[in-house]
Amino acid sequence: MAATYDFPSDLLAGQEELHQVRAELLALLKRLPWSVEPLDGFSDIHGWRKVERPASPGWTADEQAEVEKLRRRERELAVFVTCHRFWENVTTPEKVDARSSLKHAHENPTPTP
Repeated sequence: MAATYDFPSDLLAGQEELHQVRAELLALLKRLPWSVEPLDGFSDIHGWRKVERPASPGWTADEQAEVEKLRRRERELAVFVTCHRFWENVTTPEKVDARSSLKHAHENPTPTP
């Protein structure tokens, strides 16, 4: 049975925002053309699998700025979560389990009385 951890509220909030930013970034990248710069389409049927891409108009300056903003925030949050003072009180053998518990804490919220 996995141990339970009393994560501080700022760490939980940081992890939740990290999940949200990553989901937003992934959704944005799926909507954008496959190439940042305008490129012709191509088809490669000679490799180990067929690869085809349509012509890409590239990303607009606003799209590039939005991706960079989300990536920057993702890095800030990842550093905040991984370097939080909470981890100083977790023994080395428990850190993997504690980190996994934090990643999934939003799935099993603790009921409030």
